[in-house]
Amino acid sequence: MKDSKSEKELSSDEKRSSQYQEGQFKNQTHAIYTCPMHPEIRKEGPGSCPKCGMTLEPLVADIALPTGEEELREMNGRFIGATIFTVPLIALAALPQFLPNFEGQVWARWAQVVLATPVVLWFGSVFFARAAQSLIQRSLNMFTLIGIGVGAAYLYSLIVVVFSDVIPNSVSSVNGEVELYFEAAAVIVTLVLLGQVMELRARSQTSSAIKTLMGLAPKTARRISINGQEEDIPLADVKVGDKLRVRPGEKIPVDGRMLEGTSFVDESMVTGEPIPVAKKSLDNVIGATINGTGSFVMEAVRVGAESLLSQIVRLVSEAQRSRAPIQKLVDVISGWFVPIVILIALVTFFAWFQFGPEARLANGIINAVAVLIIACPCALGLATPMSIMVATGKGALNGVLFKNAESIEVLRKVDTLVVDKTGTLTLGKPKLMAVTAVDSRHELEMLQWAASLEQRSEHPVALAIVEGATLRGVKLLEPEGFESHTGKGVSGFVSGKRILLGNLALLSESNVKVGDLTAQAETLKRDAQTVMYVAVDGKAIGILGVADPIKDTTFEAIKLLQEEGMQVVMLSGDSKSTASAVAAQLGIREVIAEVLPAQKVTVIQNLQKQGRIVAMAGDGINDAPALAQAQVGIAMGTGTDVAIQSAGITLVKGDLRGIVRARKISYTTIVNIRQNLFFAFAYNVVGIPIAAGVLYPWNGMLLNPMLAAAAMSLSSVSVVLNALRLKLVNVNPTNRSHSNQKISTRKGDRYEPRAASN
Repeated sequence: MKDSKSEKELSSDEKRSSQYQEGQFKNQTHAIYTCPMHPEIRKEGPGSCPKCGMTLEPLVADIALPTGEEELREMNGRFIGATIFTVPLIALAALPQFLPNFEGQVWARWAQVVLATPVVLWFGSVFFARAAQSLIQRSLNMFTLIGIGVGAAYLYSLIVVVFSDVIPNSVSSVNGEVELYFEAAAVIVTLVLLGQVMELRARSQTSSAIKTLMGLAPKTARRISINGQEEDIPLADVKVGDKLRVRPGEKIPVDGRMLEGTSFVDESMVTGEPIPVAKKSLDNVIGATINGTGSFVMEAVRVGAESLLSQIVRLVSEAQRSRAPIQKLVDVISGWFVPIVILIALVTFFAWFQFGPEARLANGIINAVAVLIIACPCALGLATPMSIMVATGKGALNGVLFKNAESIEVLRKVDTLVVDKTGTLTLGKPKLMAVTAVDSRHELEMLQWAASLEQRSEHPVALAIVEGATLRGVKLLEPEGFESHTGKGVSGFVSGKRILLGNLALLSESNVKVGDLTAQAETLKRDAQTVMYVAVDGKAIGILGVADPIKDTTFEAIKLLQEEGMQVVMLSGDSKSTASAVAAQLGIREVIAEVLPAQKVTVIQNLQKQGRIVAMAGDGINDAPALAQAQVGIAMGTGTDVAIQSAGITLVKGDLRGIVRARKISYTTIVNIRQNLFFAFAYNVVGIPIAAGVLYPWNGMLLNPMLAAAAMSLSSVSVVLNALRLKLVNVNPTNRSHSNQKISTRKGDRYEPRAASN
């Protein structure tokens, strides 16, 4: 069902939620709340869903709004109060079984009225309010059934007590006594309250990942003023550009850039990688990660809602509210379920009234009530959203951000992964890889001349050479007469020597012979390196190799994906020789090179026409259309915002091993959802006929409404507890016990061995 709000109203809600996230709304009554089962519902302030009656949750997660805790306290209080009245009521109703002379005592019947009334009308009033709301909204739900069932049992018993002189024979049992069901109504209310308490507690655990993420941020930051004074300030007061001191063992307050010092930083809480990362001047650091033993000064770059942690929390919150395609079937069934149950209850009543034994009216009412109570569809409604909530939280804590539930459901079916080369398989930044001199003793001197000359160039290759020389401890000199030769290289003077740095064409113009260096250059080219010759005063003295290096984690990631039966296709705009060299190192057999940005979508479409289910992994703006075209788009968290927005999954660290984690989460989540749906459907298929009394003609068995209420509550809690099992799933891609099992990706969803393919 689509949201009834207009687009204008919805954007207003989103704007308000954004303002709230930035701290403009301090009072929870002004925050926008939504339903976990019906995410189209939007309401200012807490309350219950008009469709299903479930407690609304904040649209934007915030540590100041502990989801469901207020209602948990309220429900717990109602449950305790109801129990205090229900226990003596049960004892009073059971006394006639032990004291035959006690049966029929008028005062005892009125005592039951006194004990049952506060339980039903006060402690259980929340259920009647939600039932009335469901009728007004024309959206029948579990509270509709509870309200009708409990109300019928209570009103029937009240009428029997108040109008005892005019009770028809159809109400009396064979011994002439009229049964009362005050204790049944009270016990049903008490058990449903207990179920609500258990469910709310279990549901609070499904959002534990969000709470964990929100709790990572430190409360203060140590700011360095212009005059060098240091002071601790609230995190909310940090501004972009502030200089902050981070001491050993402290959490990094905001996203920023290191200015002074070195350290190792534990980034596992946002990347899932347990090994601390070395950081030095000009390196980026992430807010809420933990500093090691070093002390450093950093500059604040992204604060508040712009920080990576805030964006992760927002993405996870949105994903938890999204609906998986499998939920559509559940929605259709749920729309018909409650009316059918009410119809079954009516048929049950008339069947018992017409054909049942004595006390036909009483038996008809009580069995109809049992049908209404046991058939509450809460477990059915919770089956999908609870698993999605746990799965998205699990992914976030392992460096995998799911944008929506559809990505979780579809990823397990993917059989072809198209991977962009630059920035996805590789670092996306050229680095100096090889320094080879004719006389190896002069390699650093040759590098000094080349890097000193390249200081005047802004070409990415030049920057790589300068950075490579700096990292090797080479002192750069001041060049003179710098000249750039388009498409060939650069020339100039360093320490009075004429330096040429470029390709063969540049050296040929100056009649410089390269000799045996050609063979060495060809070896570097086969490794996908860009080769530049270095000549000094008309003599070739060596070569430099620059390449975009493959990420250290890419090798393992490709191997794991291929072991799972994934067909990996490399897509690149580079020349075929360069792309093929990278693919050969990684063991990728299918390479599509020299592809223009606009052609990437066509490549995806062609693969889809072959019947393949395609995922695309990329990081650049030019990858965005292809990411959107693929069944599942996977963006590198180190890439552009456009790519991240176009993808259904973001890998925070830009590590392709995250795809293995994501596929494991996808598979286990869908299995978990199917288990939940099976339990919910099987429970109703078995429970409703028994409650209606189909076994009575054979063994005299009837289902007491109190037992029906207990079973209904336990079914809902069991679904939530089953969803929570996803938190225990090991998604570590280095776990060989997992990687030795492959997912059958095309036919069925069984986790079984399958031959690897490239």
